[in-house]
Amino acid sequence: MNFYSNSAQLAQHNSAIKQHWLHCQQGYFNGSNGRLFYAYHIPKTANYSVVIVNGRIESAWKYQELMWELAKNNIAVFTYDHIGQGLSERLLTNPHVGHVTQFSNYADDLNTFITNLVMPQQKGPLFMLSHSMGAAISCDYLSRYPSTISGAFLSAPMFDIYTHNIPYRLATWVAKIACWLGLSKRYAFGQSNYVNTPYHENQLTHCPTRYQRFRALYQSEAELCLGGVSFGWLNQTFRFIANLPDLKIQTPLFIASAEQDEVVNNHAQIRFSHAHPNANLKVFSGAKHELLCEKDEIRHAVLSEFYQFCDSLGLTAKDTGS
Repeated sequence: MNFYSNSAQLAQHNSAIKQHWLHCQQGYFNGSNGRLFYAYHIPKTANYSVVIVNGRIESAWKYQELMWELAKNNIAVFTYDHIGQGLSERLLTNPHVGHVTQFSNYADDLNTFITNLVMPQQKGPLFMLSHSMGAAISCDYLSRYPSTISGAFLSAPMFDIYTHNIPYRLATWVAKIACWLGLSKRYAFGQSNYVNTPYHENQLTHCPTRYQRFRALYQSEAELCLGGVSFGWLNQTFRFIANLPDLKIQTPLFIASAEQDEVVNNHAQIRFSHAHPNANLKVFSGAKHELLCEKDEIRHAVLSEFYQFCDSLGLTAKDTGS
C-alpha cells in the first residue's frame, strides 16, 4: 500500500472525501434494540474487505477520511453506528446519554451486520479495524460467534477504563448499586451532555487539523453528538472487563497501543496480550488515544502496520481457502 492522506492536504482533498462519502451505500438495518445506520463502499478491484468497528461517541461519519483512503488502496469498507450513538437509534429520552442495556448487545448487532450485510458482498478475505470500545466489542464477537474474520486490528482497545478521582473498586460498586436503585438510565457521576472541548484540552490526538475536523462535523451534524455515560453503561462495561480473561479467541489479533493514552488503561492491553498468544502488541510512542486520527507520522505508522497485518494474513487466507 502506498497511498496516505496527510493532514496538510486535507483541505484540498475535502471535496474528494465528501464525494466518496456521498457515493457510499448508506441505510439502516434492525439490530437487537433498534435501527442502526450503516455505510459501505466496494471498489471494483477490491483486494480484501474491512469492517470498521468504531468507538464510543463515534460514528461512521467520523471515518470519512479513512474510508476514502482505504478505497484508494482498493479495500472494501463496511461500517455502522452502534446502538445509542451516531445516526443509530438512541435508547433514552435524552439522546446525549451514552447507554446500553447489555454490553453483549453490541456484539450481537455486529454479528447481524456482518452476517446480513457484509458477508454477502465481501471481496476477498475479511478483516476488522476496531477502535477503543469497538475493539472490546470485536473481541466479544470473536469469542461468541463463529466467524470467517481473517484478523482483527485493535486500535487502543478498551480493555479497561480509568475512573480518575474515584477509586476503581468504589466506582464498580457505585455503578452496581445505582442500577439496583433503578438509576441505570441516569448519568453516572461527573457525566454530562456533549461538550465541544477545545483542542488544547483534548485527550484524543496531537493533530489539530483532524481534531478540529471532528469537532466541526459534530457542530454541523448535531444528531451525531453524544455525551457521557449512564450508570447502566458503566455497570455493563465493568462486568465485561471482569470477564475479559475468560474470552477464547482464535482469530489473529494486532493490538495498537497508544503510549500517552488517558482514555483507556494500557496495562489491561498488556495483560490481555499475555493471556492470548495469538495477539501481537505494539506501542506507538508519543501517541494519544485516537491513533487513526493522530498526527501524520503516528497515523502513517499505525496504518502501515495495519496494511502489513492484512497483507500477511490475506495471503494465508488465499492459500488455505479460508
